[in-house]
Amino acid sequence: IYGTGQAYEQLLLRMRAHPLPEARTYADLMLRELRKVIPSFLRRVDLPDRGGAWSAYLETNRKAIDHVAAELLADDIAGPAGDPATETSVALVDWDPDGEHKVVAAMLYPHTHLSEEAVLERVRRMSTDDKIAVVRAYAGERGNRRHRPGRALERTDYRFDILSDYGAFRDLQRHRMLTIEWQALRPSRGYAVPEAVAEAGGAGLFVEAMERSARLYEALCTDFAEAAPYAVCLAYRIRFCLQLNAREAMHMLELRTTPQGHPTYRRVCQEMHRLIAEEAGHPLVAGMMRFVDHRDPGLERLEAERRAERRRA
Repeated sequence: IYGTGQAYEQLLLRMRAHPLPEARTYADLMLRELRKVIPSFLRRVDLPDRGGAWSAYLETNRKAIDHVAAELLADDIAGPAGDPATETSVALVDWDPDGEHKVVAAMLYPHTHLSEEAVLERVRRMSTDDKIAVVRAYAGERGNRRHRPGRALERTDYRFDILSDYGAFRDLQRHRMLTIEWQALRPSRGYAVPEAVAEAGGAGLFVEAMERSARLYEALCTDFAEAAPYAVCLAYRIRFCLQLNAREAMHMLELRTTPQGHPTYRRVCQEMHRLIAEEAGHPLVAGMMRFVDHRDPGLERLEAERRAERRRA
């Protein structure tokens, strides 16, 4: 990990408030090492009335909201049926109906002397062709997905509720310019047997492994609720909420739909792109994301491996 002193301070304060003992242990190990090189930045972390009070505040709040949620949503949290969804799903739950106008206005704003409100009013009166001309000029001729337009795309946001396997979630969780919140990993949301595994005759072994994982989770749940998700295989599904602006959507959706990507997160990102265009009604924004790949490439990394082999030869 590489970061600034301030970033490390915030990280350690949260790790010291974490319910898992290994997180707290690593916080202590990191603090000891960091103090060899940046002691002045981390003076407050373990002072009882400074960092100690801060970590206690975070821990108290987590326990309080756990308690309130258990009281108000008891049936939904403890119900044996778990999540009724049985397939990977993506729902666009919040967006700005006027977001596309705001993006176009943000594209024009630096090139005029009008107020933002005045520019936005002009954009609302523009014809579709005029708005398309603005977007085309701003996006330019993108030669590849690394040619990305600027910060005007940060003017509108999209919030998605997603159910996918845990492995896909972890890949999407890595992206930085977004907000992501997730529910506890548990086996009740089910899993899917990969088609390639079934074709290879391994479906029985796969299902057996999943069932063993679920049994271990249930055995741990009563006494080790925080640690029990460690027993859950990554093929099980998790529900999470993902919020991002159009600029990060362009980066993430184009990157995560390349043929080399995992099929699950490719499907998630393809559906996110469709929802931005159709449900949010932002076809101009979606159209700028011209490198989102909606094809089904089959054996994802096969062609990339063939190219690597040709280079080696």
